Amino acid sequence: MAARVEAIGRPPAGKQQTWKDLAAHYKKIRETHLRSLFADDPKRGELMAAEALGLYLDYSKNLITGKTLELLIRLAEESSLKERIEAMFRGEKINLTEKRAVLHTALRAPRDASIIVDGENVVPKVHAVLDRMADFASRVRSGEWKGHTGKRIRNIVNVGIGGSDLGPVMAYEALKHYTERTMTFRFVSNVDGTDFAEAVRDLDPSETLFIVSSKTFTTLETMTNAQTARAWSLAGLGNDEESVAKHFVAVSTNAPEVAKFGIDTANMFEFWEWVGGRYSMASAIGLSTMVAIGPDNFRAMLSGLHQMDEHFRTAPFERNLPVLMGLLAVWYNDFFGAQTVAVLPYEQYLKRFPAYLQQLTMESNGKHVTLDGKRVAHQTGPVYWGESGTNGQHSFYQLIHQGTRLIPCDFIAFARPLNPVGRHHDILIANVCAQAEALAFGKTAEQVEAEGTPRWLVPHRVFEGNRPSNTILAERLTPETLGKLVALYEHSVFTQGAIWNIDSFDQWGVELGKVLAQRIIPELESEAEPKLTHDSSTNKLIRYYRKLKETR
Repeated sequence: MAARVEAIGRPPAGKQQTWKDLAAHYKKIRETHLRSLFADDPKRGELMAAEALGLYLDYSKNLITGKTLELLIRLAEESSLKERIEAMFRGEKINLTEKRAVLHTALRAPRDASIIVDGENVVPKVHAVLDRMADFASRVRSGEWKGHTGKRIRNIVNVGIGGSDLGPVMAYEALKHYTERTMTFRFVSNVDGTDFAEAVRDLDPSETLFIVSSKTFTTLETMTNAQTARAWSLAGLGNDEESVAKHFVAVSTNAPEVAKFGIDTANMFEFWEWVGGRYSMASAIGLSTMVAIGPDNFRAMLSGLHQMDEHFRTAPFERNLPVLMGLLAVWYNDFFGAQTVAVLPYEQYLKRFPAYLQQLTMESNGKHVTLDGKRVAHQTGPVYWGESGTNGQHSFYQLIHQGTRLIPCDFIAFARPLNPVGRHHDILIANVCAQAEALAFGKTAEQVEAEGTPRWLVPHRVFEGNRPSNTILAERLTPETLGKLVALYEHSVFTQGAIWNIDSFDQWGVELGKVLAQRIIPELESEAEPKLTHDSSTNKLIRYYRKLKETR
């Protein structure tokens, strides 16, 4: 067996007995192999599975028994998970440190729903923005919206960062099969000038429209890139300031700054403080997505999100897909000491899905204090990472199969390909099944020897197995299915946060570096030698950078 690092820690408040029961149960079964679990129960693969909304979750290849599930569900109940779910859907201000409601679910609620925030039903406002987005997207896609010179817009460049970038990028790549292929879509987020330069290097300013996504319209990286885009666009359009209104629209709430930039506030699409950035792809932040795939497909994605919302809200925990995945994540993180989770989509269009999940999961649950400000006594927030398809098999799977770390895996696959080519898809899905099987059961020394392997080589070719995984199988990657997958992980994150008693919806951890950067920028740009008061390392780096900069 590979070395296991235990990280059980002290239990969250109010869950002492169940946590202790889980710890004792873990010690009983930690050496039990999946080979034994399957041999003892020939129907395990059928029983430890759940299906909802066209998603089939096989969780039988996890290091659990029926008792494990019973205890984990009890833990969820003692964590008031059901009550917390209802509080979120009611619009209560469960983001305690920012005193905000958490209502990404309202972004995909039907028109006739009622969700009250501060005495107001927010659903009509949501649909008013969606309708304006649909009108805009249709005008751009049809060619009705013209650029300053009268040319049709053929290029869309989304300028944002964090959730204002990762969501749109992921959705565009995931749904590329459904996009308008006569148009080009680019995404700029990094303040590194190369990101912008490469995004526009082959574009015609007269055919390019920029979507600037920043709630405050003051985000340093986004507005630096937006100003650079403005200068680039003006330079290509005769420096006519009036052209800005034809080549820029905004996703923001700061009308004065939007107008100051030169954007017509009639082309400003609003979203709200109760929408966290990493949960915002269904809001106006998804404007580039709607232009790419069309309003009907965008609404299909919203439908998928909403369907999973309702499943999460109403399904019993033992059949609730997000709850099951969230509880399994807690099991590995807090009892087996697993520090990471690999997300492995066997669908090339989902190549940016793991990157999207990195922000969703780690910005949400990378917390070291509880809701009441006390230091957590257990691990939170595992590292999420991954790669699409068989590519990963030829790089990091070696570590998962034969390394010393326990790395739970989520395999995601689809029965019907969007681009059927010969035998490709059957080979692809065979690899999904084979990898999950190999991780679970491995290959013993006896089996290796029986193949005629020289004795000295046997240890190198043994696969210990007992590596856990989930497999999620759906019929086909559609906008609706993507919505279901995104909400599945959103609510799994919520479940984990409820168990750990942390605020999954603030992100103060991103602030300190931003503040310090604002202090350092003028020190790097100053013509005179600045007086530096940082630590010796930072001071030296600043001086060395300035020295190298002077040699240009």
